[in-house]
Amino acid sequence: MAIIPQIEIFDYIKCEDLGDLNKLKLVLENLPDEKLVRKLEEKRSKGRDDYPVRAMWNSIIAGVVFRHESVEKLIEELLRNGQLRYICGFRKYRTIKDEEGKVVGKEPMIPQSWNYSRFLVNVIKEQELVNEMFDEAIEEIMRLLPDFGKMLAIDGKAIESYAKRENNNKEEDGRRDIDANTGIKKYSGIREDGTAWEKITSWFGYKLHLIVDAEYELPVAFSVTKASAPEIPEGKKLVKGIKEKHPEILERCEYWLGDRGYDDTGIIEILWDEYRIKPIIDMRNLWETKDEVRMFDNRHNIIGYDNFGSIYCYDPVMGERHLMGFGGFEEERETLKYICPVKSNGIKCKGCEKCPYYNKAVRIKLSEDRRRFTPVARSSCKWKRIYKSRTAVERVNSRIDNVYGFERHFIRGLKKMKFRCSIALLVMLVLAIGRIKQKQPKLMRSLKTA
Repeated sequence: MAIIPQIEIFDYIKCEDLGDLNKLKLVLENLPDEKLVRKLEEKRSKGRDDYPVRAMWNSIIAGVVFRHESVEKLIEELLRNGQLRYICGFRKYRTIKDEEGKVVGKEPMIPQSWNYSRFLVNVIKEQELVNEMFDEAIEEIMRLLPDFGKMLAIDGKAIESYAKRENNNKEEDGRRDIDANTGIKKYSGIREDGTAWEKITSWFGYKLHLIVDAEYELPVAFSVTKASAPEIPEGKKLVKGIKEKHPEILERCEYWLGDRGYDDTGIIEILWDEYRIKPIIDMRNLWETKDEVRMFDNRHNIIGYDNFGSIYCYDPVMGERHLMGFGGFEEERETLKYICPVKSNGIKCKGCEKCPYYNKAVRIKLSEDRRRFTPVARSSCKWKRIYKSRTAVERVNSRIDNVYGFERHFIRGLKKMKFRCSIALLVMLVLAIGRIKQKQPKLMRSLKTA
């Protein structure tokens, strides 16, 4: 946690006059960064201390909070804004002399771009300590919010690199990004007329794999990879990472939300079989037609299901198809219960007397198809209602772009991208922690000053 001197020393930067700088003050007061700063100070040891480590680090955080897209923009703001300099810790001034050597004034001592470049090289080497800060912030917010982690959502976010693309020369030259590569994402579906559609997007850069709390819209876990990295294996790694670092979150979690990019039997089995978390994951339609229904082999050729797991029965006399009513999930049996449509929906069926399931329940085991049959029935209103909460991760992704500067950036290299993403997500968490401690939980996602 940053130790900020009493601001009241100078009247012109009293707390009530800080305005937008209150955000930075809030972040610095709640940032668990002492271990990192001490490590950086040890590295500097007896070297020149024109620009203190604490001040340099605080200004890096300020650049994230106030969306400075480059170091040069940050330096400009430090030169202009005396309050910002003071809060960060730049207190020294150098004298200005004329040609005759006479002192004519003073100017603030502000780091130059090369000072920041050297400093960032050392900070990026301590990525593990930055990760520890993120984990500490997660533990703190879990303490403040007892229901944090109840509903989690996962998504993969494209982060474009605006550098020149890799060529045969593998050496860095500051203009190319030799770590980035091309990612491709396919979107497909079935139109109302039954025809298939497909859309393909591509980008050059990286991918942020992100898990967020869908209620509070705050990050829980993340990783940064090259753009081509597949989402499903990375999603499994993130689940494993949460288990190792924050097992209580998996104990709290009831629902796991994901789009069809995470449609995978392995993820569903891990979530439910190991952690009893109910997966709410959209499905890809791999069948030829939208309305296709396949019959269960052991159901007298009367009970069938569609691609999305809806259960139907057929009138044995007229051959008409009826949608069966969902009767709930039986956890001990690991089955989904469906009710005869005569009883559940009040329909009339001429083949009742010949139907072995008339006025009875049909139980479908999850093991029939682990992708299609999940603890929350895909055909139920509950599934649709919960799945709508998945947009929380999309809103977090939007804030990463628009608020934390990733829509247009100058970051080159995977290590730098990991560092920059981790700092942005850390600031997001710490701001929320500060708001909660101020008893302003409604502002935990807001970047406006109270």
